[in-house]
Amino acid sequence: MSSIITSQSVPTGTWSADPVHSNVSFEVAYAGTNTFRGSFRDFTATLADGVLEGSAKVGSVDVKDEQLNGHLQTPDFFDAERFPEISFRATDLDRGELTIKGVTRPVELTGSVSEPNVDPFGRERVGIKLETTVDRNEFGVSWNAPNQGGGNYLGDQVKLIAELAFVKQEA
Repeated sequence: MSSIITSQSVPTGTWSADPVHSNVSFEVAYAGTNTFRGSFRDFTATLADGVLEGSAKVGSVDVKDEQLNGHLQTPDFFDAERFPEISFRATDLDRGELTIKGVTRPVELTGSVSEPNVDPFGRERVGIKLETTVDRNEFGVSWNAPNQGGGNYLGDQVKLIAELAFVKQEA
């Protein structure tokens, strides 16, 4: 993968993320002891004319526990009933706009873009990995509980990771 993203490294044409070979996930400090991870099972992403747009269905959040998946969909966290999607838009791959719970904020990105490749089925592919860290409180995701050792159970800083396998669309 390329280590630096530049406007020259963004592939031209129209591309759609292959959801089977892509992943959208998050990480947050938990209980002062480890990193808690989750992902979104239902998401889309397109790259066209240098604009990257993506969204994830809040109802598809998966943290390997059905009860906690349900809690994450309540107003304590993502409020899926009022805000069913998280969205992202970028006109370059080093900054963009992220919307969670109706709040849009600019974010700075780090990442990489692979060289284009042709898969065994003749489709042109490219991989893009993007990461950003946000303060979840700025998006109204502020539930927490005190930790007996001091502090809170959940960290405020959440790392968002998109590992996207794009397939070039026919013109």
